[in-house]
Amino acid sequence: MSLPPNDIHLDGIRAVLIDLDGTLVDTAGDFGVALNAMLADLGAAPVPAERLMTFVGKGTANLVRKTLAERFSETEIDAHFSRAQDTYEAVYTSINGENTALYPEVREGLAALRAAGLPVACITNKQHRFAIGLLEHYGLLDQFDLVYGGDSWPKRKPDPMPLVKACEAFGVAPAQAVLVGDSGNDAQAARAAGCRSLTVPYGYNHGESIQTIDTDGIVGSILGAARAIVPKATPSLAG
Repeated sequence: MSLPPNDIHLDGIRAVLIDLDGTLVDTAGDFGVALNAMLADLGAAPVPAERLMTFVGKGTANLVRKTLAERFSETEIDAHFSRAQDTYEAVYTSINGENTALYPEVREGLAALRAAGLPVACITNKQHRFAIGLLEHYGLLDQFDLVYGGDSWPKRKPDPMPLVKACEAFGVAPAQAVLVGDSGNDAQAARAAGCRSLTVPYGYNHGESIQTIDTDGIVGSILGAARAIVPKATPSLAG
């Protein structure tokens, strides 16, 4: 595989951790269908796509609560929350992957990382079962050695726990791992864990500019991340 020149290069990387929503897959469509079904069940107005994208990134409970908060009082949210989350999860389970799109150069980037012999983990705040289902939908599950969801550990990103656990599983120091993500949530977790961080310019980032993120570099795609991570001397990637 031939990789074009890249301005960013991280030395000493021995493991790669990658976010899912907004980094590998554009999942806003599925979120919209499930959230709006949830709101319809409660007799509330739908949420615009551009608005819901600002809620994505901190897990299902946060997504549901933020959506409800724009339509109900705190007391009403507490009363509706269990029903709302159950409805959301039931709908999401039935459509997982149907209204989504794989971002460009994801397959090529993952193939490059695998060809380099680097262990790769998917670390997302999406529930583990949803993450597995989505990766299976795109035939990508076998590209990952580990998949950690938001419910895999007691804490989720931006807490460093899932990253630290992945590094332990791979037998590498945090400084030898890089997290590729689309948001400040990812970069904050990486910094707290002692990992390096790369950011893709698409995705969600809670509606904020990626230029505000403290990261080691912005790469155009997962393939761009592979070019930044894989040593130029690697025969299978040097071309």
